[in-house]
Amino acid sequence: MQCRTSPPVKANLAKVNLAPGSAPRQSARGGTAPRQRIPAAILVAVLVWGGAGCQVSSTPSETGSESRKLRVLVTTGMIADIAQAIVSEDGTVASLMGPGVDPHLYQPTTRDQRRLREADLVFYNGLHLEGKMVEVFEALALEKRVVAVTAGIPPDRLLGEAEGGGQHDPHVWFDVALWQIAAETVIQACVEADPSHADAFRSRGAQYLEQLAELDQYCRSRANGLPESRRVLVTSHDAFHYFGRAYGFEVVGIQGISTESEAGLRRLTECVDLIRQRQVPAIFPESSVARAAIERVARDSGARLGRELYSDALGASDGPAGSYAGMIRHNIDAIVDALGGSSP
Repeated sequence: MQCRTSPPVKANLAKVNLAPGSAPRQSARGGTAPRQRIPAAILVAVLVWGGAGCQVSSTPSETGSESRKLRVLVTTGMIADIAQAIVSEDGTVASLMGPGVDPHLYQPTTRDQRRLREADLVFYNGLHLEGKMVEVFEALALEKRVVAVTAGIPPDRLLGEAEGGGQHDPHVWFDVALWQIAAETVIQACVEADPSHADAFRSRGAQYLEQLAELDQYCRSRANGLPESRRVLVTSHDAFHYFGRAYGFEVVGIQGISTESEAGLRRLTECVDLIRQRQVPAIFPESSVARAAIERVARDSGARLGRELYSDALGASDGPAGSYAGMIRHNIDAIVDALGGSSP
């Protein structure tokens, strides 16, 4: 990228809400070492001002060069799973957030600034999952392709936020059929960004969609092995409502949809009462949410803690939940097995 001298672009930062500079919440089992983070408003200013006097790097479709591979950057591991399957050797795929990182609380680092500017194509979940990066994506969209993978999902298939606020529940990947729509959005964006590899992208995309269809059927089959009266899923936070709607579970989250909200004493008491009344045998911690609240509910209700579920992030790349399909299979197996369902 070559820069030339030009007058600075003025940005109205008075309209941008400054995000606090605290580090993101990591898995209670550990995480990466703290990195220097910058408020979203400052990163927006850098992206806008930095682009004012610089020639933005061209995508392969704009240069017509076969040697210049498509550079894709995504926010979460679930989106990276789609992008990597589609792009494969015809490009590079990198993710901002690793295993155990909570996207609700994630704030961009100084390293992320460079990675965002160098990418040809940026994918994010949308629906305010990456709540502290909204302004960043809006600024970045002025100079390159920035795509919300949930943009193609019909509004009538989105769930509202349980505690109100006028926002949709962003955890759409727990309904595998909805995640197929997200995959279709990624396929189309890759084709538009690099038409020279359109056939390869579409071919790999079709294979990936077939795998998702098989995964969806697996989830339905496992859920059908559990009597409806036992399909009560209690988790650390309200991430599993799409899962519940798709596969027939009543879902109770101890915390709200965003992990920024903490469970109060009244909410804890309500959960304990429900578990006792419904005789729920097991409740489930999550990999990217602190365990204190759910451990207290388990202790007070007498329910045992089931296997840890993966909600807002994949597991380690070398583990069983290191892929999207692996995460979904792990979750449905852990839930059905702990609640007394039949073996597959």
